Amino acid sequence: MFNKVLVANRGEIAVRIINSVKDAGYQSVAVFSEADKDAAHVLIADEAVCIGPAQVNQSYLVIDNILDAAAKTGADAIHPGYGFLSENAEFAKACTDAGIIFIGPSPEAIDLMGNKRIAKNRMIDAGVPCIPGYQGADQSNAVLLEKAQSIGYPLMVKAAAGGGGRGMRFQMSADGLEDAIKSARTEALNAFGSDELILERAVINGRHIEIQVAADASGQAVYLGERDCSIQRRHQKVIEEAPSPFVDEKLRHLMGQAAVNAASACHYQGVGTVEFLVDADGSFFFLEMNTRLQVEHPVTELITGVDLVDWQLQIAAGDPLPLNQDEIVLNGHAIEARLYAEDPANGFMPQTGKVLVWEESEGRGLRNDHCVQPGGNVSPHYDPMLAKIIAWGPSREDARRRLLRSLRETQLLGVTTNKAFLAQILQDERFISGEATTAFIDEATLAQATKSAIPEDCNLALAAVLFMIDQADDGSFDDVVGWSWSNAAGMEYRQRLTTEETNHSIGVTFDGLEFFACFKEGVENTGTHKIVLHSIVGSQVIATIDGVRRRAHYAIDNDELWLDASGQTVVITNKTYQPAATEDEAGSGQVQATTEGLVIDVPAVVGMKVSKGDLLVVIEAMKMEHRHLADGDGVVTEVNAQISKQVKKGQLLVEVALDEVSANEEKES
Repeated sequence: MFNKVLVANRGEIAVRIINSVKDAGYQSVAVFSEADKDAAHVLIADEAVCIGPAQVNQSYLVIDNILDAAAKTGADAIHPGYGFLSENAEFAKACTDAGIIFIGPSPEAIDLMGNKRIAKNRMIDAGVPCIPGYQGADQSNAVLLEKAQSIGYPLMVKAAAGGGGRGMRFQMSADGLEDAIKSARTEALNAFGSDELILERAVINGRHIEIQVAADASGQAVYLGERDCSIQRRHQKVIEEAPSPFVDEKLRHLMGQAAVNAASACHYQGVGTVEFLVDADGSFFFLEMNTRLQVEHPVTELITGVDLVDWQLQIAAGDPLPLNQDEIVLNGHAIEARLYAEDPANGFMPQTGKVLVWEESEGRGLRNDHCVQPGGNVSPHYDPMLAKIIAWGPSREDARRRLLRSLRETQLLGVTTNKAFLAQILQDERFISGEATTAFIDEATLAQATKSAIPEDCNLALAAVLFMIDQADDGSFDDVVGWSWSNAAGMEYRQRLTTEETNHSIGVTFDGLEFFACFKEGVENTGTHKIVLHSIVGSQVIATIDGVRRRAHYAIDNDELWLDASGQTVVITNKTYQPAATEDEAGSGQVQATTEGLVIDVPAVVGMKVSKGDLLVVIEAMKMEHRHLADGDGVVTEVNAQISKQVKKGQLLVEVALDEVSANEEKES
């Protein structure tokens, strides 16, 4: 038995676990880094302890700091959440040695299943179907290259000790394989502390389907249906659903029994997930077992009515499973979308910044698991996932429609997200028909997603009006209708706005609450939009634009206006009071940080001759590597980046004196 549970995690999963811990009647303890002192999970816990600086290797990954927090608060159980130390056998053992109940499987089970190489060998012995590949102990490059040749292509190179798409590379041929192995090793070592790899034959156009299992101390084990996680980008899940539109009752039983056998093979105790890759003919192959709660567990909870965290607590307390296999019934359909702080128009680069507006959607069948707070900061130190938006419906189509509407109604301004990309997926005919495989997010899909949102003229007109209001005495709607504007009616207020690389000159006049926004080219009017303001409450503005009543959300931060309208979010910069730019600096030889993060490699050296595309600096942000390349041929004249140093987005890393030919080519392009 235990009375107080420490949650050794952060973000939305810490919030979700603490809520179930409190619902079960236990006391809760949060841990936090210096960067998370005002985070949501800290605010809702009964007690909270700071465990170190923002860097995870000095806080959330330090076992002694977490055990010390447990000792300070008298916590007698620890829930690891997912990520961080959740699949660290050493941590589970340290908890047990300290007399603390670890809410999860035994250290031996974690150690076995946490290593893809060892786990795969055990599954082969247990008769669980596995993908052909190499999972040997000899990890030399020579052996891996030799085994790859015998396995054949296409081929997957995978980190043996981790998941989430990190330390994973896809190879169509032997070309570049050695570089892929090196890169995968580096990424795996940074993310998981181990550079061990396995090789597997890639299954093209398969489905990624996982089975939720639970087992108690007596050895009783059950499966709670499947989740289809085929929609992935860079091998990281984006959309998950339960049940799978591909799996029938017969296949569900076969896969469920295989998953239970896998759990039994490692004497599993707790809640876990067995992942399979399923071919078009229904044959399935073991991928890995996650000895923890999965990110996408809410879809299973919504179709089974089971609180999986509560089950974890009951199993850890020594209680039997609350249900046997015959009592587990699947009801309806649930779909989850992961909202990330990333920019699809910029290669899905992770984003940081201050949350100016956060409003979650509410309604029948909707669930939001998040840690977002208005005024909070999105840090470069942690995973970029901000929220999980989940919808349940009696049918798959009901769930899809509800989720799509929920996404449109969810407002997050101040940080660029993948919200539009998620909506794009949900409206794709392949997804609607249930035919999406792991190849769903193809080049065409990414090409569409990476196109910058081009604001409609009516939204630019609205932005010009909102900027004008913001420049009033107190920037409020009341100020618009107040006496101080009465002498200004009829005057034109010229606004110079920029979106991406496009400049717009807009003249605004008004009469009462009627505004007229005229697009200008020199002194000529190229189009006029009539805007009638009805209300501005918080971030929401209601206006009739060209005869159509519209609802939008906005936030202004200095000279930037974030506008969510007509299903798109755009950032518009007001350059009315800024000097006009005189030169396009693209291709100037100045290599700037594309994201905030930690410098992990600096091949560039002053005096070194480089060619366009040569690697100069590598930055790690949100567990991903970001390579910064030379934008032309020339000689390195300045290197400001240093390994293990933090850099800001936009910071000058390397300067290259471009050759005259290269510089001319850049200007012409």
